[in-house]
Amino acid sequence: MNALLRNAFPSAGMMARQAVRFLSTEAPDFSKLVSKNKVVVFMKGVPEAPKCGFSNAVVQIFNMHGVKFDSYNVLEDEQIRQGIKEFSNWPTIPQVFINGEFVGGCDILLQMHKSGDLIEELKKVGIESELLKAEKEKS
Repeated sequence: MNALLRNAFPSAGMMARQAVRFLSTEAPDFSKLVSKNKVVVFMKGVPEAPKCGFSNAVVQIFNMHGVKFDSYNVLEDEQIRQGIKEFSNWPTIPQVFINGEFVGGCDILLQMHKSGDLIEELKKVGIESELLKAEKEKS
């Protein structure tokens, strides 16, 4: 049956992949969005179902640290997807903000995680890492 439908409507699959949803009618105020929570992530997908490996890595890092964060799915709104890139002057997604300040993308967050700098940055905004708690309990 699928082959029959594909033959009858050959461009239907192409159109579905190219569809972009414009949900907002006015440009979002990114300074407010990045300040809504101590940690904010602009990502592809949602934390429960990331739509790219880099977004998934950011979610996993924050999960390891026990960090609760706000997220915005850039795939749902083209104004958010393009606007956050202009706001941060950073061309890729995901984008991580801590205390309203742009930190970087997946590569930078991963580097901070490996070096221990992420624990320090979280501490500055009053978030104690679960990894640090676990380490203290071992001692």
